[in-house]
Amino acid sequence: MKRYIILILSLLYISYSYAQEAEQAVESAEQAASTVEQSVAQPMAATPTQMWEQANAAYNSGDYSSALKLYEAIQTEGLHSAALYYNMANAYFKMDELAESILYYNRALRLAPADEDIRHNLEYAESMTKDSIEKIPEFILTTWVRAVRGAFSSTAWSVLSLVLLATSLAMMLVYLLAQRLSLRKVGFYVMMVAGVLFILTTIFAWGEGRMDVEHREAVVMNSAVSIKSSPDRAATELFVLHEGTKLVIGATIDGWAEVRIADGRKGWIEESRIERI
Repeated sequence: MKRYIILILSLLYISYSYAQEAEQAVESAEQAASTVEQSVAQPMAATPTQMWEQANAAYNSGDYSSALKLYEAIQTEGLHSAALYYNMANAYFKMDELAESILYYNRALRLAPADEDIRHNLEYAESMTKDSIEKIPEFILTTWVRAVRGAFSSTAWSVLSLVLLATSLAMMLVYLLAQRLSLRKVGFYVMMVAGVLFILTTIFAWGEGRMDVEHREAVVMNSAVSIKSSPDRAATELFVLHEGTKLVIGATIDGWAEVRIADGRKGWIEESRIERI
């Protein structure tokens, strides 16, 4: 009798095992079918190049909202370029988003400081801001140095400084090893000029690189925002700034930033009201 009971239990266990395996096989098949259906229903994500082409096509057809979404999708992929920021700025401008357009024109100009189209569009967008701020007159040499330094990016200045360093070292060898006096003179003078230019370009590269890292410039993103005398909402209001106005950030504390505008006035603003360039 016990043998029959054991046999029956064994058969039941085997049947249960087969049933479990069959159920798992059905579930696997259903999952595979679902995966196939999803892959058919949802095509593979577009590459950044395809999204770029689609965004440009949407922009050219006047669908600025769709173009901007595609540009932002490219940006979320970790891709950045002056052309991308420039096109985003143009799309924002077409959609009457003045602050965002000025922000991205500035970002584009930082990557391509010699691009006249970016500079022209930025100046035009800034002319539409409500705040008319007169810049403090500065020494002409300071203006000239800033203009020269801003002509290239920090990377370009770094490459140029390395080229000048190599030239200076090569001319030093000419000066030391040349047999003819005329060649030694040429080597000496070129070495000195290249050395001085190497120092200048290194300083420019350091200055532009520091601005890129620190992101001390920012743009007001709200339609109107109060500049306070201290980092406190209850503090005295010094003046009001409007969207698109560019400022320089100093110290920051507890969600507040000390800022300075072009005419030299200073105050405190909530960091949530601005966007760093």
